[in-house]
Amino acid sequence: MNYDMKRTDSSSLIKFIVPSLIGIFLFMIPISYSGEITIPVAILAGMLQDGIGAYIPKIMTAIIAITVIGSLGTYIFKPKAIINQPFLNTLFNVNIVWQLIRLLGLVFAVMTLFKLGPEAVWSENTGQLLLFDLIPVLFSVFLFAGLFLPLLFNFGLLELCGALLVKVMRPVFKLPGRSSIDCLASWLGDGTIGVLLTNKQYEEGYYTKREAAVIGTTFSVVSITFAIVVLAQVDLAHMIVPYYLTVVLAGLVCAIIIPRIPPLSRKPDTYYEGAKENVADEVIPEGDTPFRFGLKKAVERADQNKKAAPLVKEGIQNVLDMWMGVVPIVMAIGTSALMVAEFTPFFTYLGAPFVPILEFLQVPYASDAAQTIVIGFADMFLPSIIGAGIESELTRFVIAAMSVIQLIYMSEVGGLLLASKIPVNFKELVIIFFLRTFISLPIVVGMAHLMF
Repeated sequence: MNYDMKRTDSSSLIKFIVPSLIGIFLFMIPISYSGEITIPVAILAGMLQDGIGAYIPKIMTAIIAITVIGSLGTYIFKPKAIINQPFLNTLFNVNIVWQLIRLLGLVFAVMTLFKLGPEAVWSENTGQLLLFDLIPVLFSVFLFAGLFLPLLFNFGLLELCGALLVKVMRPVFKLPGRSSIDCLASWLGDGTIGVLLTNKQYEEGYYTKREAAVIGTTFSVVSITFAIVVLAQVDLAHMIVPYYLTVVLAGLVCAIIIPRIPPLSRKPDTYYEGAKENVADEVIPEGDTPFRFGLKKAVERADQNKKAAPLVKEGIQNVLDMWMGVVPIVMAIGTSALMVAEFTPFFTYLGAPFVPILEFLQVPYASDAAQTIVIGFADMFLPSIIGAGIESELTRFVIAAMSVIQLIYMSEVGGLLLASKIPVNFKELVIIFFLRTFISLPIVVGMAHLMF
């Protein structure tokens, strides 16, 4: 059926266009601010950090404590006030494994805040890196991202993009067209925002288990801004254009191959338990153009928003879900991973098999570079810190590129994925990390040899 744009009510068009443009501006438009290229949401988050940054570790420790108390109380007493409320039930009624992980996150947060117990927990490269450096960023980003996510979700932008891009995303990546927004939000904004977008869409029934797992583990890369920080750390900031082209090339190859092999290929195309199946119709009717059909769907979606109160409520719930559901997990898993990286030779041993591979690929200082290839699983900034002193520019380039392309690192994106509803477990993240490593390493080294 053709869609007559002339019959579209102007107020409906405005209801679609204005919020969507605001959402695009906040999450996807890079702008120059204080000498850096960033996005408006990140600017707002930075301003909040500047204002109350010193108090955020204490605030988040208190929030983690409330989460643990609420979770344990719900687990033991099953209060109807929580059980009968879908949002509170989802937030607090978790199984014993997540109870213990949340409790561990609280223990690590308290030990770090007050510098109690073994220094291995609260040193500047473990607990302090999480509680005083990463979590303030997550606190601020989660606040503004959570409040403003409805602008991307609820006013038709995803419906329009789904119709326009389905002929690219489906055959190439085996994903819905609307997933292009998740990808762009990650690349231009931040990988954490990509995970949050994907998780929300999955919970609402727009993605199947397979689609959510693929998007979360394939497209939630760090932003261009953070990639620049990594490159500056290894003293190669002048190489930003060939560097990011290399990252995009290797990332696209991984995105084409990895969803087609286990473990991601074995994920079922079923929907989130309890979610209303909300499959977006991306089949363009005969005689319609993708734009006209997408616009129709977008306007229909925007017209569903009759009042502001539900949107405000949804935004607040997004924030609480991220603060209370995600941050305790990140604190527990991230601190544990960093302790292993900092105080044990575990990653050095894991990196040993990469020495002959790097030597075969003619990468200078192969033994020094090998451990950086694996240690990125703990934190993506660690490889560039360890590799900054290596004399070879080619080797530093490889290290910087690999740390971004590998994507799965437990101090942030990995922890967020495990804390979210996206159906991936720790074992699968390890497998995907190594798959990305083996697929992208020859590409990155090949590009490096062309440039150096």
